Amino acid sequence: MSDIQLPDMSLVEALQTRRSVRGYTDKTIPDDILKAVFTQAQLAPSNCNTQPWKTYVASGALRDSIRDTLVKKVISGEKVNYDFDYNNTFEGEYRTRQVDCAAAMYGEMGITREDREGRGRAGLRNFELFDAPYVAFFGMERQFGATIALDVGMYAQSLMLMLTAYGIGSCAMGSMRNYPDVVREAFGIDDNIGILFGMTFGYEDTAVPANNTRVGRESVDDVVVFKS
Repeated sequence: MSDIQLPDMSLVEALQTRRSVRGYTDKTIPDDILKAVFTQAQLAPSNCNTQPWKTYVASGALRDSIRDTLVKKVISGEKVNYDFDYNNTFEGEYRTRQVDCAAAMYGEMGITREDREGRGRAGLRNFELFDAPYVAFFGMERQFGATIALDVGMYAQSLMLMLTAYGIGSCAMGSMRNYPDVVREAFGIDDNIGILFGMTFGYEDTAVPANNTRVGRESVDDVVVFKS
């Protein structure tokens, strides 16, 4: 690590710059940079320093094999098989934000609300990994619950910020939890490890329309209560 030049980007700049990238070039990340990113992300906090995350990164032929298998399962309509309970029903303000996000992305892609075929193709792009040269899967022991899953989330956020600092794009993907057996088979993972979600990453392809998507955030006054 001492030979690796750390990025000049500040934490604030990384937070302001990071966004979901849904289209990548085939450029590979130098091994020393890849190692530096994951080494720094390992500094993420966790309950009693348990560091419960298990991370599996695929590239090259393995990445291609995982992608092809996932696409086949989606196209065939195979039922998803989550390792952990997942409720994706949003109502009220949460549903509004979800719809606004989708509208912004589909708008950049030129897909109308009535274009079901176009929306289907856009959804399949998730399982095509957005052409990313790398995909990471995040797991933990099945015995752990939501509290420990928060630690994995903090680790993933740390990883995304480090990737951003090195000029590397990423996209956290809940859809990568859909077929966990594919991941376990690809990496030879014991069945006691459950898969929570995944993340594509690599260098952004700025020619991909979806990468022009920008979404806002709620005002701090609407989500944080300060009281003394």
